[in-house]
Amino acid sequence: MKKDKHTIERIRLAGLFHDIGKVGISDKILLKPDKLNEEEYANIKKHSGKGAKILSAITLFNDVVPIVRSHHEWIDGRGYPDGLKGDAIPEESKIIAVADSFDAMTSHRHYRSNLSLAQALDELRRGKGTQFAPEVVDAFLEMLDEMGEEKAMEKYGTGKAVEEEGENE
Repeated sequence: MKKDKHTIERIRLAGLFHDIGKVGISDKILLKPDKLNEEEYANIKKHSGKGAKILSAITLFNDVVPIVRSHHEWIDGRGYPDGLKGDAIPEESKIIAVADSFDAMTSHRHYRSNLSLAQALDELRRGKGTQFAPEVVDAFLEMLDEMGEEKAMEKYGTGKAVEEEGENE
């Protein structure tokens, strides 16, 4: 996306600390093997605000506080914690959102199996313009395309991928 070094460093730091607010969420919720109920999900949604508050206590992180706070905002305004929409969302948060979602989709979780690379890319495409900034999804897909499918699978194909429908029938 041709960002300057300062912006890249902010994105790197925010990427490292974007979920730090989860330290304030009960392990009963974080490690729950089943679907979360409404109250538990509401509690999880507080992690980005908690993370911003934690980081705001350290001067070094002042630049990344709004990025961490907004990494679950959606382009269409349906995200959290503030319901920001479009250009009101920091660009760095939009980048973290795509990277974080891709990582979540391609990683095995205790409550679900990971998606295959193709399934995760389809999900990013489906969320383009609603959950995700179109220009960020396009840049991410272009990066993976330039990398090549085999190298992308090696780098990002973590865990055992969910079988494609009908693959073993």
